[in-house]
Amino acid sequence: MENLTFIWKKGAEIESVFEDLGKLRITVFHDFPYLYEGSLDYEMEYLKIYSQSAKSLLFAVYDGDQMVGATTCIPLSDETEEVRKPFKDAGYEVDKVFYFGESILLKECRGLGLGHRFFDEREAHARSFGSFHIACFCAVERDADHPLKPAEYRPNDAFWLKRGYRKEPGLQSNMEWLDIGEREQTSKKMTFWVKSLENN
Repeated sequence: MENLTFIWKKGAEIESVFEDLGKLRITVFHDFPYLYEGSLDYEMEYLKIYSQSAKSLLFAVYDGDQMVGATTCIPLSDETEEVRKPFKDAGYEVDKVFYFGESILLKECRGLGLGHRFFDEREAHARSFGSFHIACFCAVERDADHPLKPAEYRPNDAFWLKRGYRKEPGLQSNMEWLDIGEREQTSKKMTFWVKSLENN
């Protein structure tokens, strides 16, 4: 991990690393709590939303020619209806909210401060436009006694709170994906976390 390099891609540029990003997403999201049984074909289609937004950002970490970490963000107004709807229903001005997508790292790259770097990069990008007041992201809700929950699992809530985000139980959406061992996609409850971009 001594020769990590960083790249920034915006808008249509992100398409050039879709395959790297898709493979990393499949690997990291395979673990609890996402338990994602992904396919590269699905990923290539799903990620198009980022290349279609002029204000989206990908910040990625490479070890040699392998992407080992990545994070994305995009104006909420450029996201899908399932992501926008909770904010519209709650009376938020959607065009003033920036949505933070995945924040993913291979296990061997954790503990190096890259999680904080990911938030720093996304928050700085969102603030750079001068028109976005709120940052948000969502996290999946799993049962506390889920049979595939590892004994050593610890949620990221404490880290997110330290970053200044607050969980908003009134902001929820449902997303579908194929869980490990499933034959059909099932709906998962996602709860949003939000933070004002107008301070610090």
